[in-house]
Amino acid sequence: MSGTRQLRMLTRYNAWANARLFDAVAALPAGEASAPRKTIFGNMVQTLNHDFVVDLIWQAHLEGRPHGFTARVTQPEPALDDLRQNQARVDGWFVEYSDQLGPEERDEVVRFTFVDGGLGALTRGEILLHVINHKTYHRGFVADMLCQAGVRPPVMDLPVFLRDAPPAL
Repeated sequence: MSGTRQLRMLTRYNAWANARLFDAVAALPAGEASAPRKTIFGNMVQTLNHDFVVDLIWQAHLEGRPHGFTARVTQPEPALDDLRQNQARVDGWFVEYSDQLGPEERDEVVRFTFVDGGLGALTRGEILLHVINHKTYHRGFVADMLCQAGVRPPVMDLPVFLRDAPPAL
């Protein structure tokens, strides 16, 4: 499987796993998703919010425009339903972006400024891999918080995605 084809598969996997996780969080009793937890971002919604904000930052880098963020979360905390819809929209954008990305564009270097002001440079393919990997990392945080709430997290493994929702590439 080529690098471009892998990116297409992984962006679809990312959207699938995000949808499964949002389903699980939305099914919690009222208040559980925003209940304080011992975690970096304080609760499930803010962890998901962080992922969404970071996606918007990387989307802006890929589009060559300023993102306008000075932090990696927004205040006040967004409503879970709004966040879910917005995340699905940006996930769709990443799927469409990966579908249009050819090998030459995949290897093109994008220069950007991190939120903390540091300079960076990654290829478009590396940015997509980071977006996917970053989200996997933080889905694990939310899965742990679901366990803290007494709920079994959904299965979000890549082999399960490939078995149950094979991507059309």
